[in-house]
Amino acid sequence: MLRIPVPPRGDWQQQATEFGFHFHTMYGEPYWDESAYYQFSLAQIENHIEDPTAQLHQMCLEAVDRIINDEQWLHRFCIPPEHWDLIYHSWQERDPSLYSRLDLVYDGKNPAKLLENNADTPTSLYESGFWQWLWLEQQVDKLVLPRHSDQFNSLQEKLIQRFVEIGQHYAIEQMHFTCCKDTEEDRGTVQYLQDCAQAAGLHTDFIYVEDIGLGDTGVFTDLRNNPVTDCFKLYPWEFMLRESFGSALYEANTHWLEPPWKALLSNKALLPLLWEMFPNHPNLLPAYFADSTTHYNTGKWIKKPIFSREGANISMVEDGQETRLSDGPYGEEGYIIQAYNPLPVFDNNHTLIGSWLVDDMPAGISVREDNAAITQDLSRYLPHIIA
Repeated sequence: MLRIPVPPRGDWQQQATEFGFHFHTMYGEPYWDESAYYQFSLAQIENHIEDPTAQLHQMCLEAVDRIINDEQWLHRFCIPPEHWDLIYHSWQERDPSLYSRLDLVYDGKNPAKLLENNADTPTSLYESGFWQWLWLEQQVDKLVLPRHSDQFNSLQEKLIQRFVEIGQHYAIEQMHFTCCKDTEEDRGTVQYLQDCAQAAGLHTDFIYVEDIGLGDTGVFTDLRNNPVTDCFKLYPWEFMLRESFGSALYEANTHWLEPPWKALLSNKALLPLLWEMFPNHPNLLPAYFADSTTHYNTGKWIKKPIFSREGANISMVEDGQETRLSDGPYGEEGYIIQAYNPLPVFDNNHTLIGSWLVDDMPAGISVREDNAAITQDLSRYLPHIIA
């Protein structure tokens, strides 16, 4: 695993405009960065990332079976009791899932370690499935990269095929796509998925979350009062379950992507449960609920809120002394602690691997880096190759 400087394409920003990649720079800082790339061997990809990703995902699915039948665990995961039936039936009926992303610590040598499961609303999909592949093709054509260069990336074809399968499963006539207003990155991600769904032959429409209505019949509606029967949402389940319309979720009978049972896997409470179910697994870090352990009195730990996203509200606990590393809006729901395992550093950059799955199958990786030890929403995205 190497970080290799490379000349950027001279026209990449113009191409980004043409291809709708409008969030390559955010708040004046570069988000997409092609001044370097990460190089992996095929063995590193297959043995150290792809295989562990498949195994970790199956372990997570085993955990759902455990949670769904145990009220104690449902409480631990902060699932409101009025929504237990919604999640239970979603799992029992095996409502289809589209995708997930596992965040891994990997240095090219030691076993990859799971930091968290972004199972509900993972972003960086457009740049992973399409944009970095375009970069690879063009840089190979220009002989900037060796002719034999490849990439661990089957995201786009797997997404299209999965939309075909989901469309057949639900007999979808019209699929809505939604995210919040004033979120350019989310809007770009949703547009990419909408394009994939259209390539799969589905009729699609877009509506902002804030504009979804609730009809007199208890069915969610769009701005033209058409029923929202099938919907991809880039909006977290922990928010949806607590919204004023949350009480209508069960009776509305909307088919959501991601489905309600994904609320269990996008939750940091999953980490202590996995450690309990699979102690000392080589791809897991020790993890416990902060309110029921004294482990943090010795050694180094990272303290995370159960609902934290994009590196918010993270603290370091060393021998019982806590140091805040990032601010944010989370924490009232409780915390977990996870053994400290620093991100590897390449040329003074802290590097995180995002390992994607589509339809339970590993489908590619994204590489993020930051000058700081915690990757957040503005951390740079760099392409990768298999050499």
